[in-house]
Formats: sequence, structure tokens, C-alpha cells
Amino acid sequence: MNSVNIKLATHEEVDTPNYASSIVAKYVSSERVKSLSDIMIGERCVVRQLITPSDMPEWQTQLEDIGFIAGEPVTLMARGALGGDPMVIRIGLSTFALRKAEAACVMVDVLQDKAAA
Repeated sequence: MNSVNIKLATHEEVDTPNYASSIVAKYVSSERVKSLSDIMIGERCVVRQLITPSDMPEWQTQLEDIGFIAGEPVTLMARGALGGDPMVIRIGLSTFALRKAEAACVMVDVLQDKAAA
């Protein structure tokens, strides 16, 4: 499994607007890798890894338990009206509502649309 638990941030830091972008820039080299909180509605992705805040280690297990494991297909279906929270996520054949702070912990590889390739 390609999940990672790195001591990165506190729960309050995860809630800041640029947290997900800073994680991708610091720990991920591919331009196609984004945080799940940064993808667009309908964008198809595959889970790459989990990077959870140091003061919320249980998020790693909770996200894995509902299917956020490396290689699983994931799509953003909708966002909440106020600030985009919560996010409606399809992972495999299941659909879940995640807070943006939780979604920011999920790094994904964005799949290229065959029509655009």
C-alpha cells in the first residue's frame, strides 16, 4: 500500500486555504497529482496516497476503511453550496460526503480524458 503518515500539520493548519497546494508542492513531483480537495467536479482520478495531520492520525484509518486506498478510482460528484463543504465523492462503487479538510489529505493522480489526449 502506498499510504504515508507524515508529521506535517495540525488540524487547524489543514483548514487553511493553501494547505493542500503546499502538500502537493512539497511532497509530490508529478504535475498530475492534486489533493482531492482541489479537483473539479467530474474530474476522474486515482488515489495515490494519504497524508494526514499529525494531530489527527485516526483520519488515516478512517479514510482507508471507507475505501481511500492507493489505486482506487475517485471522482468529485458535487460540492456544498457554502464554501464547497462538504464534498460528495465517489470512490469505487460507493459515494461519501467528506469535509474539505479530510479531502485535503487524499493525494490523487488526475486521469487524462481520452478525448483530450
